[in-house]
Amino acid sequence: MSLILTQHEADTLLALEKHYQGEERFFFPGLGGAIRIPLYSADRREEFSLDITRGRIVLEKNTFQSRARKAVILARLDLGGPSHRNPDGEEIACPHLHLYREGYGDKWAMILPEAFVGVDDPWQLLAMFMDFCKVVTKPPIERELFI
Repeated sequence: MSLILTQHEADTLLALEKHYQGEERFFFPGLGGAIRIPLYSADRREEFSLDITRGRIVLEKNTFQSRARKAVILARLDLGGPSHRNPDGEEIACPHLHLYREGYGDKWAMILPEAFVGVDDPWQLLAMFMDFCKVVTKPPIERELFI
């Protein structure tokens, strides 16, 4: 199984419905914490993961990431972090969204799509990110008092 995907393969994997099929409950990570949640296609032929990472010092810094085939980042939403410089030199302010691009992986960022604009709550953004990544059967993630 290759870690390099064609753009069509990556787009197809991102569009594929993903399901949480376990029993474990998860807690939204505290500062400096991270969780990895396994997801599967309906036929269980494809494995995915949803990664949630929190910054250690900056409360607003969160990263939500959808991966396929263990290591291929299909989509990543960066919140509260530094701006990103794309391979062409363009600077993209945070928050921004990374989508897999053939030949570049997750090295390109874009401004947030309309669906994410105007939302400051990381909890709500996580739900929107899961919808964007087609997570149909959502994992049970418990919200901490302070996110």
